Amino acid sequence: MPDRLSVRKTYKLYIGGAFPRSESGRSYPVSDPKGNFVANASQASRKDVRDAVVAARKAFGGWSARTAYNRAQILYRVAEMLEGRRAQFVDELRQAGLGRSQAAAETDAAVDRWVWYAGWADKLAAVTGSANPVSGPFFNFSTPEPTGVVAVVAPDSPLLGLVSTVAPAIVSGNTAVVVASEPAPLAAVTLAEVLATSDLPGGVVNILTGRRAELAPWLASHMDVNAIDLTGVDDEHVQGLQQAAAENLKRVLRTASDGWAAAPGTERMTAFLEVKTVWHPMGI
Repeated sequence: MPDRLSVRKTYKLYIGGAFPRSESGRSYPVSDPKGNFVANASQASRKDVRDAVVAARKAFGGWSARTAYNRAQILYRVAEMLEGRRAQFVDELRQAGLGRSQAAAETDAAVDRWVWYAGWADKLAAVTGSANPVSGPFFNFSTPEPTGVVAVVAPDSPLLGLVSTVAPAIVSGNTAVVVASEPAPLAAVTLAEVLATSDLPGGVVNILTGRRAELAPWLASHMDVNAIDLTGVDDEHVQGLQQAAAENLKRVLRTASDGWAAAPGTERMTAFLEVKTVWHPMGI
């Protein structure tokens, strides 16, 4: 009896909680380091970028209005689902060129890092807010608020780098449009499948696969994107994207290409926060 044929998967985009193909109908082959075909991935277009931003904006109001405790619960559920699909992530990281032990270590580190950021959801306001001393009979409070829709150009670390850039963007109530690693996008779409089944509202995270050089400029210049993380962008393209982002005064986060690999801190979370200061008269 002949061996059965394997079912070749076409990895799709993740927009608004659904998994559409690119509206352009394009896809591109993903290969392992030896050049062997692994799968097809959708190649997103400018229209897909617009659709993802619309979905992120639509989801922003509901996600940012949830209590910090509820966001923490949902994000911790994502970590539980990541852990449950550990074997699949390890397999996809091995297809991207990592050895078995390295793939297992990266998967475990990604789960741990997601848990770490989830734990900050209900602590961030206390750490970054303040009661300010003022002259006069007033209470003066500064509190952090999410900035809005954040575009993330993820690094080529297929899972840990992705988690290290996406989790801090959404923990405070922002929504995200993510351009996944171009050569190794499979773990990103599997993460999307985790997000879709873990109580995270559709549109909070939207994941696009395709050509980074094609998609990043549209996100940088999009007038309804409030901030952009350029971690995954080559140095030669950073200046052009920063100039495009300046057109609507986007917040721009640019770290070293491997800056995500450092021990996590609050910097990536606070980069996408606005601070609101309120004055209130004291009672007599």
